Amino acid sequence: MDRRSALRVAAAGVGGAGLVALLAACGSETNDALAQQAGSDQGYVSGTGVITQVPVADRGEPLDLTFTTLDGTEHSLAEWRPKLVVVNLWYAACPPCRKEAPALEAVAADFADDVVFLGVNVRDQEAAAQGFLDTFDVTYPNMLDTDGSMVSLLSSILPPQATPSTVVLDGEGRAAARVVGSVEESTLRGLVEDVLAGT
Repeated sequence: MDRRSALRVAAAGVGGAGLVALLAACGSETNDALAQQAGSDQGYVSGTGVITQVPVADRGEPLDLTFTTLDGTEHSLAEWRPKLVVVNLWYAACPPCRKEAPALEAVAADFADDVVFLGVNVRDQEAAAQGFLDTFDVTYPNMLDTDGSMVSLLSSILPPQATPSTVVLDGEGRAAARVVGSVEESTLRGLVEDVLAGT
C-alpha cells in the first residue's frame, strides 16, 4: 500500500490519549487580529484541521532533507532521529497559522526531550517570518522554504498549498500523522503521545 492510500481519517484510528484529545479539543486562544479571521477563506486552510494517522506498517520510507534555519544553522531531518519531528507549514499573514502558534509552542516545550519541532515558512521573506516568531514567542527552529524543497518532500503526504499543515514524523523519519488545517493543542498533544507510544 502506498503512503497516500495508507493515510486514513483519524476519527476511527486515534487510540488512547489521541481519542480523548480529539473529543476534548480546546486549543489556546489568542487576541491577535489576523487570528480572528481564521474562519474566512483567503487562500489558506481554515477551520478545524482534518486529522489522519498512518499505521506503523504502512508508513513508507524515511524522509530526509538538509536545510538552514533562520539562525543560520544547517540541519537535516535525519540528524534528529530517533526523536520524533513535528513539521509545521505556515506563513505570517495566515490567520489560522497565527491562531495555532501558541498551541504549537506549548506542545513543543512540553515534549522538548523527545520531539523536535520545525517550522517551515512557505511564503515570507526573513523579516516577516522573524516578526511572526517574535510576536508569538516561538522558540523552536524555523526555516524559510524559499525553493519549495520541504513542500516538495511532503507532497505525497499533504495536498498542494495546504497551509497551515502539520506532519508528525516517527523516530525512523516516516510520516506517522498529519493535520491539514489549524491544529488544536490537545489534538496535537494526543497525536504526539500516540506516535511516541508506537501507535
